[in-house]
Amino acid sequence: MSTVTKVVPPDIEIARAAKMLPIERIAEKLGIAHEDCEHYGKVKAKISLDLYKRLKDKKPGKLILVTAITPTPAGEGKTTTTIGLTDALNRLGKKATVCIREPSLGPCFGIKGGAAGGGYSQVVPMEDINLHFTGDFHAITTAHNLLSACIDNHITHGNALRIDPTRILWKRVVDMNDRALRHIVVGLGGSANGQPREAGFDITVASEVMAIFCLSETLFELKERLGKVIVAYSYDKKPVTAAQIKVHGAMAVLLKDAIKPNLVQTLENSPAFVHGGPFANIAHGCNSVLATKMAMGLSEYTVTEAGFGADLGAEKFIDIKCRQAGLAPDAVVLVATVRALKMHGGVAKENLKEPNVAAVEKGMPNLIKHIENIKGWGLPVVVAINHFSSDTAEEVAAIEKGCAAVNVRAIKATHWADGGLGAMGIANEIVHLTSGPKAKLQLTYPCDMPLWDKVKTVAQRIYGATDIVADQKVRIRFKELESAGYGKLPVCMAKTQYSFSTDPLLRGRPANFDVPIRDVNVSAGAGFVVVLTGDIMTMPGLPKQPVAEIIDLDEDGNTTGLS
Repeated sequence: MSTVTKVVPPDIEIARAAKMLPIERIAEKLGIAHEDCEHYGKVKAKISLDLYKRLKDKKPGKLILVTAITPTPAGEGKTTTTIGLTDALNRLGKKATVCIREPSLGPCFGIKGGAAGGGYSQVVPMEDINLHFTGDFHAITTAHNLLSACIDNHITHGNALRIDPTRILWKRVVDMNDRALRHIVVGLGGSANGQPREAGFDITVASEVMAIFCLSETLFELKERLGKVIVAYSYDKKPVTAAQIKVHGAMAVLLKDAIKPNLVQTLENSPAFVHGGPFANIAHGCNSVLATKMAMGLSEYTVTEAGFGADLGAEKFIDIKCRQAGLAPDAVVLVATVRALKMHGGVAKENLKEPNVAAVEKGMPNLIKHIENIKGWGLPVVVAINHFSSDTAEEVAAIEKGCAAVNVRAIKATHWADGGLGAMGIANEIVHLTSGPKAKLQLTYPCDMPLWDKVKTVAQRIYGATDIVADQKVRIRFKELESAGYGKLPVCMAKTQYSFSTDPLLRGRPANFDVPIRDVNVSAGAGFVVVLTGDIMTMPGLPKQPVAEIIDLDEDGNTTGLS
């Protein structure tokens, strides 16, 4: 039988009814002094980098990573779980802070909606966070496009660097889903308007500037990383960098305020850092290192998340963010849903609400593979069963039984409907898992492993693939990157989030498959090598009925339809 669940109002109504504290009160909970807060109204603030410097020598609190099984298109609730767990830890008397990414306007008006959580596990002010917030994404967009403009300007005024217009890598960006901008021609209208060439737009969150922004710990590091970005190749096939265009300093100036972490709160007034938001395919998909480390210096527990399933988000969190920033999670929460396991068990999307214990059991190998991967990193894990009203007790019991067989607790969580109270079981388990000596993080591969072998290790160990395959041109490209000095960088795998394999329709725990490598590029400023395994979209399109058709203003000027 289905569990009776209370009726929950729309997210925006819950957020609007929230009793928010003045932001200085939230800062006080973390011991942040008034002079370290730069107020953006009454309930938002940026926190001074001077405080971050003072926290350097302080022993950090525990770091909890929230990830998920291979998701369905609707998502499995990592953000709500991250927020609900933080509220639950604070209910237990712990000093906990949540760290999540900023939402992108593109998905907000596209198909996904906002990314401020949902139900009674939200960060607020929800409308501000989902829309323009503190302007960080606009600053990143402008910094990126300044470089784009200066590249074309350099070519127009003599092209001293001998940039090959057919080999310009640096597109322009906009924080909106607009498929018409994927492939364009610029420079039309005569010589006064530049040299005609093919170009295009990516969405802002796909910009390497965003990835750099989230991995830099100082303004100077930010500027140095920006200078390393490869924007084009010359006629003699030499890389051209942003430093050679002489604009990386100006780009850093545009980002000098944005780089300061944003402090807001949850519905239950827990402190929340919401900062940065890189793409989870061609980048690492995590909030900023600055926000994470600041929270760890101010809290007993910092709860953060990584994009997509654990094979993508958690792997990149471990092998890119933790490797570069010297971080190590103390424990992992793996979010699972009955509906996702039924889909991995072969049930069609339109039939997911129908009880089907057999399908849950058939889909369990997907969950078990993610557990194996997390244990392979040496980390303790608890499974959070994000509860939906259509879930039956028998289906939940099937997940609990399957996890118990591999010595992992699976705990039902109702934080979407009940806030922090609904995540108390997960919180208690996290306290238990982190009560002993800190787990020793084991990275997936060492830095000095050849790039090809790094990719093969991820594919075989994390995805369960038989091998990786690529044509000779791609294999040569791997060698070229190593010869150019990029061989010790981590790899950032770009593949579908809907399967361990590169086929989004191959669900469950696939076996006997190869991972085809289509191309490989370097994000020299961000410090990783991007490995493309399929047609990864860096400029999404809008669906037939975008959320933009639902979002509106009422007669009183209130936003409606935002979720």
